[in-house]
Amino acid sequence: MYKSCLQKKFKLNQFQMMKFHTYAMCLSDSNNQINLTSILEPESIYIKHFYDSLLVSSLVDFNQINSLCDMGTGAGFPGIPLKIAFPHLNLILIESSYKKTIFLKSLVKKISLQNVYIYNQKIEKHHLRYDYLIARALGRLNIILKLVYPLLNNQGSFIAMKGPNYDREFISDKIFDKFRLKDKQMVHLPNQIGTRVNLLFSKLI
Repeated sequence: MYKSCLQKKFKLNQFQMMKFHTYAMCLSDSNNQINLTSILEPESIYIKHFYDSLLVSSLVDFNQINSLCDMGTGAGFPGIPLKIAFPHLNLILIESSYKKTIFLKSLVKKISLQNVYIYNQKIEKHHLRYDYLIARALGRLNIILKLVYPLLNNQGSFIAMKGPNYDREFISDKIFDKFRLKDKQMVHLPNQIGTRVNLLFSKLI
């Protein structure tokens, strides 16, 4: 049921669903050697990782985006699920853990994804700039925005994937003066598993 829930919600074809199946298998198989995720039950992987990652597609029209940079991607969330759902994307993944980047490179080959670029480095050491950045469960909002600012083109957009208590992170910090909150979206995972809030920021000139 959880697979059909993902497929119907995001209108995925069988080819895309096979990629998600392989992704889930790779997570489970590799987690013994690398601490990728504490979520290993198949249903939880599909809902808490895949479904959750794709929910931002109702906040941003990824069909109108050419490239996306996922900061601190970890085991590939949300970047890889978004790439599977929107295969035209040029996807950039930044991850500081060498072992996790090895996993990501292996995964990309196994599920035959094209135009995925993986950087094994800390975010603050990355010097390319992008029109769209995204981050999931990376840290407090003011800290993330300070990392985002130099990587984002003028009037570029940043998507922050947060929990329901996101408003507590809007503390007094001058970094918030450099961004405008364009939109926000509160969404619910199936079966009352949890609530997510996705925030869309634009960089001010």
